[in-house]
Amino acid sequence: MDLHHSARLSQGHDGVGSPTQVSPLTPRVPGVGPSAPPIRRASMVATPWRGFWRGLFEGLAGVFAGRGPAVAERQPWEVAASRRRLVLLVLVALSAVGATAMLTQVLPVYEVAILRWGQIALFSLLFAWVAAGFFTALMGFWVQLRGDPHALRYQDVLHNPLSSDARTAIIMPICNEQVATVFAGLRATCESLAAAGGSRLFDLYVLSDTSDPTLRAAELAAWAELRTTLGGCGRVYYRWRQHRTKRKSGNVADFCRRWGKDYRYMVVLDADSVMTGDALITMVKLMEAHPTAGIIQTAPQACGLTTIHARAQQFAGRVAGRLFTAGMQFWQLGESHYWGHNAIIRVEPFMKHCALAPLAGRGGLSGDILSHDFVEAALMRRAGYHVWLVHDLPGSYEQQPPNLLEELARDRRWCQGNLQNARLLTEPGLHGVHRAMLLTGAFAYLSAPLWLGFVLLGGALWLFGGYAIFNTARGVPLEMLGLWLATGAMLSMPRILGVATIVMKKEQHLYGGTSALVRSGMLEGLLSVLQAPVRMVAHTMFVVVALTGLKLNWKSPPREALDIGWGVAVQRFLPIMAVVLVLVAVALAVEPGAALWLAPVALPLLFAVPLTVATSRADIGERVKARHLLVTPEESWSPTVLRQAWAYANDAEPLPSWSDAVTDPWLFDVVRSAMGHRNTTWGVRGKARRRLVRGLMGPQDTERLSNEERMHLLSEPQSIVRLRDQLAANSQWGGIGHAA
Repeated sequence: MDLHHSARLSQGHDGVGSPTQVSPLTPRVPGVGPSAPPIRRASMVATPWRGFWRGLFEGLAGVFAGRGPAVAERQPWEVAASRRRLVLLVLVALSAVGATAMLTQVLPVYEVAILRWGQIALFSLLFAWVAAGFFTALMGFWVQLRGDPHALRYQDVLHNPLSSDARTAIIMPICNEQVATVFAGLRATCESLAAAGGSRLFDLYVLSDTSDPTLRAAELAAWAELRTTLGGCGRVYYRWRQHRTKRKSGNVADFCRRWGKDYRYMVVLDADSVMTGDALITMVKLMEAHPTAGIIQTAPQACGLTTIHARAQQFAGRVAGRLFTAGMQFWQLGESHYWGHNAIIRVEPFMKHCALAPLAGRGGLSGDILSHDFVEAALMRRAGYHVWLVHDLPGSYEQQPPNLLEELARDRRWCQGNLQNARLLTEPGLHGVHRAMLLTGAFAYLSAPLWLGFVLLGGALWLFGGYAIFNTARGVPLEMLGLWLATGAMLSMPRILGVATIVMKKEQHLYGGTSALVRSGMLEGLLSVLQAPVRMVAHTMFVVVALTGLKLNWKSPPREALDIGWGVAVQRFLPIMAVVLVLVAVALAVEPGAALWLAPVALPLLFAVPLTVATSRADIGERVKARHLLVTPEESWSPTVLRQAWAYANDAEPLPSWSDAVTDPWLFDVVRSAMGHRNTTWGVRGKARRRLVRGLMGPQDTERLSNEERMHLLSEPQSIVRLRDQLAANSQWGGIGHAA
């Protein structure tokens, strides 16, 4: 079942209801009191960054002066990791050198030699990138079948007792999310935790940066419902930030400064995260068993959506994705990735070492750090703590974007954040592996303009330089055929190995059977090939925007809308399609054979609109599922926590509107009591609110309130009481009830 599609969103209006309106919230229990526990202030101070050139200069000066960090006695896994990484570098280098040597044999000599060497340099760099991915998947295949003696194994701690003082906070930062879906997942997670016997050690915090007053009122209603529903099964808190600085990382830091001293660990979730109680408890046990672990990251499985695009991503993550994850764990071991969610963090060193200062300067690569997770992992390792990836821990789930446009909107943010992180490559004290992660994170997006440049350069040389592979007297050179086959094999082999792993582990019945598994792999591979040029061009635009500061309006459709309309798709891709059409026309007019070189990229771009529309349709996805294609284990055998999350989202009542916070007695009491004992009557703020409320005589007046003014009223207990009393005093509002 599709979480986005099944959650029924609010159909209420933004104004205040009529006197005869009967709110569905009225018969519920009284308010549940303050939304957060007493604050225990602590500091989390960010150290300013050295800057790229200053850090580089200081690092080189230290090398020449013979200074360096003290080297402690290395653990066995560190020795093994160093050897493995050396092997990886040698394999990638040999592959790139061999492929480049073959290319130089077939490339003609151009009048302008720099064009030839530019094409060779681009090919060498890009082939090395492809080879690194291939060898990572290859070692992931090995780990899946044979295991890894140096990895962090969750099986080793399953029977360990759970320490009674290992208090853990589960924190979920949210910002303008689908309320029904978010709280359905939280309820299922908390109930699973209670069933596993871990409620006494865990507290749940919903950390809201929501800017929409209707959504905020709905969040408060959902929080109160969840707190009442769980009863004694857990402590559930809600915190809304008035000053939304530094996005998610700032929200997490705000929690740490207020309540971090109360907890030894915190588990960070995303708004679409769902986890089993067993997984949460096991993560705490792993932390207890490994005191030097600063972050332990799980590998969440994508599930819950039914569009073709999402189903393909979910299937790819299950088949090839887990090979890449296991392969990264093989190379990185205790210097691994942190992806910002579905992970557990040791709070004290995180607060001491992982505060993030803004990047100096102006432009898209300065300011607050966007991709904070990679940087926080690097800082945690610099502080002497290890970062582990437990790739096979079950019970960790997330969702993928439902369509290509929403995926690209997400990638735009990630692109800018990863390019920002490249400025930190020379920061003193960072481990070499984490420097490599910062670099590869940036190159994951920089590779797009490099691929595009390689394709366009090849086409230009073919058109104007006389480079016609397909017109040579002896046919296509064997060297070029070998390069194409090698590149194709490296790109497709992870999918083949992923399917082979499933068959060898006798898990194909979870994917609809062997035949369905193979056909699904071929379908996902075809979709990936068709979408790759679209991603390449979009990522290229994102890189240009980030590096130049140009404006690009690339907004995703509403999160609840799965199906992409034809008009929206045409609006997004028409400029790209027009450019491609011109390039193909020029190629056909000047040198028809050159169109063959451009065809693998040009054809998917010309059909980007129908491809995007078709892959966003949930009904087509359901038909594909009915044919047992792109099926994942979570659909063949859904874990209890997921079934409950989907059921709660599907059965959710229509969400309240902002007006219900004033007109409905129960929600009014929730909103007022959630603020705690705050005096907002006096001072400049209180005087301004009194003037605002005095001018509101009826629904026509409240409808003129701005979102900012409504958010202020939801945040100040005396102000919302004064508003309720002011409206109730008017004869038009006789139907408004008073909270007890």
